[in-house]
Amino acid sequence: QVQLLESGGGSVQSGGSLRLSCVASGDSYDIRSMGWFRQAPGKEREGVAAIKNDNTTIHADSVKGRFTIFQDIEKNTLYLQMNSLKPEDTAMYYCAARLNPWWSFPLLPGSYEYWGQGTQVTISS
Repeated sequence: QVQLLESGGGSVQSGGSLRLSCVASGDSYDIRSMGWFRQAPGKEREGVAAIKNDNTTIHADSVKGRFTIFQDIEKNTLYLQMNSLKPEDTAMYYCAARLNPWWSFPLLPGSYEYWGQGTQVTISS
């Protein structure tokens, strides 16, 4: 079992920055890749960014150049640096972990086995 705990959400104005963190515990040594997802009210959960243990990353087109996913494996912590935030970035943000070794569909929620409870990000114009 893997437990994930997100933090770092909050309310900022458009153009501002936030850094989200996600600490993994339990069988975290089994994690092969992790991702950040978000879900706005009335919308489906969408992939934001994902990262493998070798630090290969992928970012959704909507956040490229503004968000950066990175990790500190020794601290079992995943991060999402979010810059140039826009009102449309407002959502609940979730981190997710995958134990299987494949890098298939890394931005699809169904690819991940474990999820955190989420942290709210609200961007005002």
